[in-house]
Amino acid sequence: MQKMDDKLAFAARLRQALKRSPKKIETAADLAVQFSLRHSGTAISTQSAHKWLTGRSRPTPDKLKTLSTWLNVSPSWLLYGTPDRPKAAIRLQEPVPITPTPEELQIIEKIRSLPESRRLLVQEIIEICQLDPEVWRDK
Repeated sequence: MQKMDDKLAFAARLRQALKRSPKKIETAADLAVQFSLRHSGTAISTQSAHKWLTGRSRPTPDKLKTLSTWLNVSPSWLLYGTPDRPKAAIRLQEPVPITPTPEELQIIEKIRSLPESRRLLVQEIIEICQLDPEVWRDK
């Protein structure tokens, strides 16, 4: 049986992937319709989509594959939060000292001048963008 934390984490990743989707999905009904248009098997109900979005259940493997293809993410990331790449490819590297360009220094100053809530928003955007090479598939 799946732990509730696993289901909630899946729901959070699903919502994140949906936000990144070109077709904006705002409700469980939207998700059910758009998913069912793409899935070759049985359509899902609004209730099933709602359960996915709220962390009450996770999709079956065939539905997970459809979701990951549609949302352009790896199935392992969507389900477990891990990038879909071989472990041998992961290497620890020494950090390389970075000298900021004048443009980067200007950006840093602008970020520092923002109120804390906006700085946190910028940080979240940067973290999402950093996931791209690890999680989001290239088109």
